[in-house]
Amino acid sequence: MEIISVKPLLAVLASAVGAALIVASSRRPNLRESWTIAAGIIKFLIVASMASTILAGNTVAYTLFKILPGIEIKFRVDALGMVFATTSSFLWILTSIYSIGYVRSLKEHAQTRYFACFAISLSAAIGIAFSANLFTMLLFYETLTVITYPLVAHKETPEAYAAGWKYFVYLLGTSVFQLAAIILTYNFAGTLEFSENGILAGKASPAILTAIYVLFIAGYTKAAIMPLHSWLPTAMIAPTPVSALLHAVAVVKAGVFSILRIIFHVYGIDLMSSLNLGIATAYFVSFTIIVASIFALTQDNLKLRLAYSTVSQLSYVILGAALLTASGVIGGIMQIAVHAFAKITLFFCAGSIYIASHKTNVSELSGIGRKMPFTMLAFAVGAISMIGAPPAAGFISKWYLVLGSIEAGEVALLFVLLASSILNAAYFLPVVYKAFFEAPKEEFNGGEIKEAPVFVVVPLVLTAIASVMLCLYPDYFLDLAKEVIR
Repeated sequence: MEIISVKPLLAVLASAVGAALIVASSRRPNLRESWTIAAGIIKFLIVASMASTILAGNTVAYTLFKILPGIEIKFRVDALGMVFATTSSFLWILTSIYSIGYVRSLKEHAQTRYFACFAISLSAAIGIAFSANLFTMLLFYETLTVITYPLVAHKETPEAYAAGWKYFVYLLGTSVFQLAAIILTYNFAGTLEFSENGILAGKASPAILTAIYVLFIAGYTKAAIMPLHSWLPTAMIAPTPVSALLHAVAVVKAGVFSILRIIFHVYGIDLMSSLNLGIATAYFVSFTIIVASIFALTQDNLKLRLAYSTVSQLSYVILGAALLTASGVIGGIMQIAVHAFAKITLFFCAGSIYIASHKTNVSELSGIGRKMPFTMLAFAVGAISMIGAPPAAGFISKWYLVLGSIEAGEVALLFVLLASSILNAAYFLPVVYKAFFEAPKEEFNGGEIKEAPVFVVVPLVLTAIASVMLCLYPDYFLDLAKEVIR
């Protein structure tokens, strides 16, 4: 049953209003940061208030206005959207707290712009999550690209501007493919509205439908599928909380989430299967899963290692959906939340290390775990989740991905998942080993290096704990994932 309510619009507007209040309070930092946290809490509470309705099998909808027949600015909250919205809105609260500690410890410039852009980016992310059609999703998708550019180029150095320009050109430039796919979809289907069974079945020849699908995949560059991935490692020049936003909360998740919308609600599982697009997509993203992991293995810079890890781990989401099996779909959807909590923990830890020691390379971290035990224990939890081992949440999503590969009869994909986990261990465990088991560097023997400020350490500890709790109590996200395929 579809319930008409203004809540989806309020969830989108909460952080946008917060951004206006942040700008208005630019000369009063404590009040400015209070608005940031308040907006995050309000946004999360609005999203959470719809959870029971969605879990009961209903949807929540609100139409802002109609432009043309079949083209509306409309919001609809369903199970898939709730996975993305719950994750991003909750983690924004912790990221806001972390950001306060980070920017104040490093005396960052342009803090008002930083927090305002952060807030608007979360409005765009929730807009994507709750879009009822391709047109609405396109508007918020491009808004997210534009508003995150100042965050990527935040340092205002030549290198930062170059990285920001590359980010902007990749993400906005490839949207021409997305726009072409949307126009063709409207031409053949007569609507852009998402539907449980898809909207394109029987509307065009298999060749045309396949071509439209390829355009969609090429247009959602935020998913960082190789070879359209290089913007993401380059964007690591941004402040660490921005990297966390890019890799865990909003930008890259918007990419893979949009592809899931195409698979489930534009094409539908039956059409994907009849066109043989599912397994073809699964093998296509398997290349990214393995090669990006190999790239991660070669990186000494910690943030770059995490960046290539993200490129690899994002494709798990698409792999699960492309399997077109019940367990595969559940694993892919679970990966949205699982990866978010683990990867944001790892980036928080990288920022904590930088604040405390100004170290950025893995080779420089010998013995740092003795000076920063909370940070490095949290890092270990995030690493275990990325590897897919219990008791961290990564075990849940990988378990379902394995089951999904078996259900699909794709033994080769089992080896992809196994090889990926081995590579994950190869590039994450040495960081943990260096931190706790190698002899400390001489500079770590003094008392200068210690844990980062409490506003930095508490969020990373909480996200690490949440990653474990999500493994022990996965029912909320599992139930939402099962609603998608019901």
